Amino acid sequence: MLAADPDWWRGAVIYQIYPRSFQDSNGDGIGDLAGITGRLDHIASLGADAIWISPFFTSPMKDFGYDVSDYCDVDPMFGTLADFDALVARAHDLGLRVMIDLVLSHTADAHPWFAQSRKDRTNPKADWYVWADPKPDGTPPNNWLSVFGGSAWEWDGRREQYYLHNFLTSQPDLNLHHEPVQEALLDVARFWLKRGVDGFRLDTINFYFADKYLRDNPSLPKELRNNSIAPSVNPYNHQLHLFDKNQPENLEFLRKFRAVLNPYNAAAVGEVGDAQRGLEIMAEYTSGGDKVQMCYPFEMLQPTRLTAPLLVEIFDRMRAAAPDAWPCWSYSNHDTVRHITRWHLSTEAAKTYATLLVCLRGSLCLYQGEELGLPEADLSLDELQDPYGIQFWPEFKGRDGARTPMVWVTDNASGGFSSGKPWLPVKPPHLPLAVATQDRDRTSILAHYRRALAFRRAHPVLRTGAMEDIAAVGGVTSFQRRGGETLLCAFNLGDSAAVFGLPEGTWTTIGTDLGSQTATGGSVTLDPWGVYLAKRA
Repeated sequence: MLAADPDWWRGAVIYQIYPRSFQDSNGDGIGDLAGITGRLDHIASLGADAIWISPFFTSPMKDFGYDVSDYCDVDPMFGTLADFDALVARAHDLGLRVMIDLVLSHTADAHPWFAQSRKDRTNPKADWYVWADPKPDGTPPNNWLSVFGGSAWEWDGRREQYYLHNFLTSQPDLNLHHEPVQEALLDVARFWLKRGVDGFRLDTINFYFADKYLRDNPSLPKELRNNSIAPSVNPYNHQLHLFDKNQPENLEFLRKFRAVLNPYNAAAVGEVGDAQRGLEIMAEYTSGGDKVQMCYPFEMLQPTRLTAPLLVEIFDRMRAAAPDAWPCWSYSNHDTVRHITRWHLSTEAAKTYATLLVCLRGSLCLYQGEELGLPEADLSLDELQDPYGIQFWPEFKGRDGARTPMVWVTDNASGGFSSGKPWLPVKPPHLPLAVATQDRDRTSILAHYRRALAFRRAHPVLRTGAMEDIAAVGGVTSFQRRGGETLLCAFNLGDSAAVFGLPEGTWTTIGTDLGSQTATGGSVTLDPWGVYLAKRA
């Protein structure tokens, strides 16, 4: 039985599971809940504190579960509610908390709520979605764009109005300005909390409300378009998204959501989909202790590699926005190119970034396969399933390259994921990185992740302590973690050796099994991708 700790989330390591691709238990080529249950020992052995399961709800699967048609049931391809209950019980037995992915900004167009809403303008759910009249010339009510390309408005002939969809046209946006919608969504959270979940990952948390006056977004200067939540070929990058998301009304809804969480000691981590103000929005949503506990912004999910100066900039901006804000850092997830490929990392560089991650102030999300050092899979157009990639091929290849199945063994073509044909192919470069192979190798990335997570657990200051004196000199970043003890952490994020001068005091090297180097006198010469970890005497 897990302890009833309201602060379990603070500094926790959360392992993300993409259920279609984790483990198939019945041979249909699609991962399922029973498969996850059978592989939880791997996650427990890694040293994670919790799992986050991407959507498994009833869905037409046009966006692979992020288009929900029933929030309170399991899609048959993933199993049953009984399978989910068994998963929760097994996870708790292993000391793992369970978080599930709630998609509250929109539903599938197959959801009964939308089926009723679109019938006419006077039915009981007429106001449950964002509907708007056309302009006098019949065009959409404003200039808002979809993250998946094109207008964010779709015409519906039954109501002779447009409905808002920030993503696919089959994903109509809910109208959270309407109180009954908020209550229905809070009831969804209560349903799963009563089933034993420990928290939620909140998809697109800053998209819940749109401007009630439907004002046009201003344009975004060209020089600012490089950092975006959408690929460069997408016109979504041409706007500063002032009015289609990030609205102030969201704060009060998040307070209501937190009030639902508190009696269960449950926690939520929100996905902040905004490239310009992600850190500031995260600070708004997590500060004060009355909204969500954590958010993860996109700063470490960007194409640009995390460098020493960039790390300093991120923490300076966060501290200025709200000192008590709580981030949840992630290098990879199901929507981004895996960071091994995105940042062109060698094995040694990948290990250094893993060590850096566990030393940061905040909670952490690890994406399945990250602990194996999986690169992005290279898929052909005929292998793609993702509508986003198909839309913008070949300049943008979509998200499927990060969603291919986990590799467990090397003695079959699907890596032990399924006895049938996987829904996405397992590519040959992934097979040598299988869990079974790395389990036997103390020099493997998997072994390094296990040591890194054990190091974080052994030093509680890394989970809850202050992070101070953050600095960047050349390619070296350094900081101190202060609380019950004081740790010094320095990382050479480059291919050339660098000298790091120690701060005043007596420092004892720790973390030697993570490659921590030894200081001589008042400095340490860090090898390329070298690490120095020390404790103040």
